[in-house]
Amino acid sequence: MPIGISEVRAYISQLPDAAAVGAVQEACATRLGELDSAAYNGITAGSRARITDSLRPACLRRLTGTVQERNRTGTRAGFLLDENSTRLLRTDPRSRYRIPEDTKRYRLPGNGVPVSCLELIED
Repeated sequence: MPIGISEVRAYISQLPDAAAVGAVQEACATRLGELDSAAYNGITAGSRARITDSLRPACLRRLTGTVQERNRTGTRAGFLLDENSTRLLRTDPRSRYRIPEDTKRYRLPGNGVPVSCLELIED
């Protein structure tokens, strides 16, 4: 029989010391990582995706492209903009990105886009 959140909170409030609370925190962090990983398993290299409205800077929001490789922890992925999004970013006055005119598809620099800020799109 599953227990409710109120029972979990009551259990935690009865823990005897910081080490016991720390063990619960560690278990929670592990579980959150598992849930996060499962939620974004479909975002793999080669997938077409859109950057969500939760990413900053705002000039990157709603741009589309192809997911590249994910980092070691799987939390971020390289992102190659498609031609239209490259053009939009090049001409966006808010953009700090300097994209040469002859660049058709621009790979976002840095350590990638958080996979939590990507949504898969159909071709």
